[in-house]
Amino acid sequence: MTISTPDSRQSEPLSKQTFESVLFATGRTPDGLDEIEPPDCLHDLNLDQVFDAVVGLRPKYRISPFFWALLDDAQAIGYRHEVLRDLEGDELRQTVESFATGMSRTRKALSQAKDAHYQKPKDARFLEAVGCYCESVRGFASELAGAEPRSVAFRTLVHYLEGYAGTSDFRRLDEEQKRIADTLDLLAYTIEIRGDRVHVDSFGQQEDYGAEIRSAFERFRQGQVKNYRFRYERDPRLNHIEAEILDRVARLNPQPFTDLATFHTEHSGFADPVIRRFDREVQFYLAFLEYLEPLRTAGLCICEPEVCERSKEIRAVETFDLGLARKLVDEGEPVVTNDIELRDQERIFVVSGPNQGGKTTFARTFGQLHYLARLGLGVPGSEARLFLGDRIFTHFERQEEHSNLSGKLEDDLIRVKKILDQATPRSIVVMNESFSSTALDDARLLGRRVLERLSELDLLCVYVTFVDELASLNEKVVSLTSTVDPDEPATRTFMVVRHPADGKAYAIAIAEKYRLTYDQLKERIG
Repeated sequence: MTISTPDSRQSEPLSKQTFESVLFATGRTPDGLDEIEPPDCLHDLNLDQVFDAVVGLRPKYRISPFFWALLDDAQAIGYRHEVLRDLEGDELRQTVESFATGMSRTRKALSQAKDAHYQKPKDARFLEAVGCYCESVRGFASELAGAEPRSVAFRTLVHYLEGYAGTSDFRRLDEEQKRIADTLDLLAYTIEIRGDRVHVDSFGQQEDYGAEIRSAFERFRQGQVKNYRFRYERDPRLNHIEAEILDRVARLNPQPFTDLATFHTEHSGFADPVIRRFDREVQFYLAFLEYLEPLRTAGLCICEPEVCERSKEIRAVETFDLGLARKLVDEGEPVVTNDIELRDQERIFVVSGPNQGGKTTFARTFGQLHYLARLGLGVPGSEARLFLGDRIFTHFERQEEHSNLSGKLEDDLIRVKKILDQATPRSIVVMNESFSSTALDDARLLGRRVLERLSELDLLCVYVTFVDELASLNEKVVSLTSTVDPDEPATRTFMVVRHPADGKAYAIAIAEKYRLTYDQLKERIG
């Protein structure tokens, strides 16, 4: 039900639009896209695992950088939302998948041409690649138009494909490859093998011994019999004997092979760069949708978020950690969802509660929502309204490294200072169990100073802590607590709700640390 800002090009006549990219509304791919590094926040938010799984569904397309290049304005995000809406339709998605399959066959034939040891097989595989490409483009242009897409991207692509397929260059390429292929298909020759000598000659209407053999054995047929034939994959590369035979065939039929070699030379760069770029870029959407399918089948909601460039009032209903949810669904376990909402001047969630109660998962979910929104993708939840920030900063507890002589607390302080120096009022900050290595008084003091600075910046933040006093710092802070089953306090519900901090979180943490909880004492005494 939430709709992002529509792309301003929607009102532009399609005849005046030129398709360039299905990912970037401006048509211009960011400079150095394939060289950019993944953002630092991905690991803390567990999005590195999510994106690795998504990219693994389309390993040959090199789509990783698309998940690292975040968008900066609502119109660019709306452009992608429109594409996703179109791809949610079975007909259009199947059309795109079929085109991608055809392009995959094209690349496979080109790869075989490159790997062939002899020139004539190289030329033949190249001709096959061109045939697959022309067939794929013609079919895609027709079927995509018939699917009647509504997004600006696909509508302009339809216009582009129709124009491209109608050009004299494309028609000539298509007709020429068909003519050469048909001519080669009509070639017939004979092979006579005597000992270690092979004789190749023209086919002179010799008798078909295969038909004579079938006729002779037909009399012995007794009903339908089991088929013992099987297919096996053979190496498409010719061995030296096969290559010599092909050379003899070419000597007998020089013109078709001359035409084949000339065709290869003249059309080496036959594939249109815009179409090749589309074939790669659209996998970004298809792979992500495929990753989401088990979640949707399990009844979890994925929605199109409303992305706001000014308002910091955010809301997400029935949301969840994307990576954890996929793991639980694959294992057949239930997924707990939570709601998120900041109203009026509220900016910071301070989350407290018992250990292993879902606090870290909530923090990751908050960061994931804003990261996915900036990618122009759907987000976990039945409804979402999110702020379009400039950067996402994370500070999660790390294991102390023996090689680091500065100590864990000093390392935490250095990392937090770096965040505070770089953050702006448009940033998103997620801090999880910061300063947990120090004493309570120090954690309280440091946490207060950090939250005061974050409040001054007026940015959005989740701060997970065992220091309950921080949850009532000022009017910008909202206290959330992870809950337990009232009848079984040791049982976590993994629900995180608005609730004043009750002062028990740190006590429980200390008791667990020193094995002084009720269950631990019973075990020790027993």
